[in-house]
Amino acid sequence: MDNKLNFVMISPHFPDNFATFAPRLKEAGFRTLGIADAPYDQLSQTLKDSLLDYYRVDNMEDYDQVYRAVAFFAHKYGRIHRIESHNEHWLELDARLRTDFNVFGYKEADLDAIKHKSSMKAVFRQIGLPVADGRVFTDFADAKTLIDTLGYPVIIKPDSGVGAGDTYKIKNDEELAHFFDVKNDAVTYIMEEFIPGDIVTFDGLTDHDGNILYYSSLLYNVAVLETVENDNDMYFYVSREVPDDLYEMGSKMVQAFNTKERFFHFEFFRLADGSLLPLEVNLRPPGGSTIDMFNYANDFDIFAEYANVVKDNRFYAPITRPYYCGYVSRKYSTNHYVHSNDDIRRHLGDSLIAIQTIPGIFATIMGDEGYLVRTPSEEQLFEYFAFIRQKY
Repeated sequence: MDNKLNFVMISPHFPDNFATFAPRLKEAGFRTLGIADAPYDQLSQTLKDSLLDYYRVDNMEDYDQVYRAVAFFAHKYGRIHRIESHNEHWLELDARLRTDFNVFGYKEADLDAIKHKSSMKAVFRQIGLPVADGRVFTDFADAKTLIDTLGYPVIIKPDSGVGAGDTYKIKNDEELAHFFDVKNDAVTYIMEEFIPGDIVTFDGLTDHDGNILYYSSLLYNVAVLETVENDNDMYFYVSREVPDDLYEMGSKMVQAFNTKERFFHFEFFRLADGSLLPLEVNLRPPGGSTIDMFNYANDFDIFAEYANVVKDNRFYAPITRPYYCGYVSRKYSTNHYVHSNDDIRRHLGDSLIAIQTIPGIFATIMGDEGYLVRTPSEEQLFEYFAFIRQKY
């Protein structure tokens, strides 16, 4: 057996832009071994060319099938060195496979702190960070008791969940009663005080030892929950600057959550007094187009650098942050916009990177169409956002 490293890619075709991991890993000399439920002939030609081997299972939720796929690769190619999906949905599957095949990375024993918001809050407290008041609750009476302490409005969301799905802003007893009528009885929920503030993130990539190699920050015009509630458009952008307090708090969290050779996406509230309040941690790349925005904001290839980190424990590209890079959405069900896509192309010129049509599963948050824009000037970026979002 040669000294090539075997990298098992869980669901390497989804989402579409994450498929770029496969060619970059192959170019770095890895054996790229894919497992998914998609028929092989439905994979893109680039992905087919980038995978040394592919094992199709009938159901990715059936652990035995996926286990047998990894075992097949281990028998055929030798020791498995990495198992990764970069996807929140497969976080538990990745960890269980790593545990069973003794592969570097998060194992099953690590999952509680990185999947459950209540456990995240406990870690925040342990390292001296402030947290929003709240806890897991059980029934209506327990919820009312908690509200007597927190006061309306409150936020209710799954203790283990992703994004704004199944999340409720509760403003009175009637809305609380409605929540109990419609909630998923199989889900454990956490209630927190409502925090007015701006959402900011601390995102990046660490090396094998947990050192931060690349970091950046996203700023949003509204919280994702508000976008869903109001069924409206939104924007967010990669800033050229990362405030010192955000870097300091984010670095503590990287260490506390044992973030090694991983992407991270940490969310915070920036409060009216300027202070930061950690909201939650996500130990995977940010969703949507954000990972591509890292590239456009820096003129490097984060997919290639990830392969370099796994192979050499090095991030080779210089980080100069020459651009602000933003994503702005348009929702046609609720808005009528002044400017056509041709108008936008003419007005933005080379600053317009792409216009994307968003699949229905993501459109509630990301809009029917999304526009990727970059410019060295934050003022210019906001002018472009306003032009794209201008309504009749």
